[in-house]
Amino acid sequence: MPERKTVKNRMHFDVVGETWPLIAAGARMLREQDDEIEWSVLADPEGNEFCVFAPED
Repeated sequence: MPERKTVKNRMHFDVVGETWPLIAAGARMLREQDDEIEWSVLADPEGNEFCVFAPED
């Protein structure tokens, strides 16, 4: 899309898996999992944000 994102997405996806394959496919890391959140926030090439949760063992 040629327009930049100006508001929060109406739909939000949560996925379970590793972040590195998503980054290799073109996503970018916005915020890594840390002491405050148990997930990572990524964005697809068009800027749509989604959360990635680590798989449970």
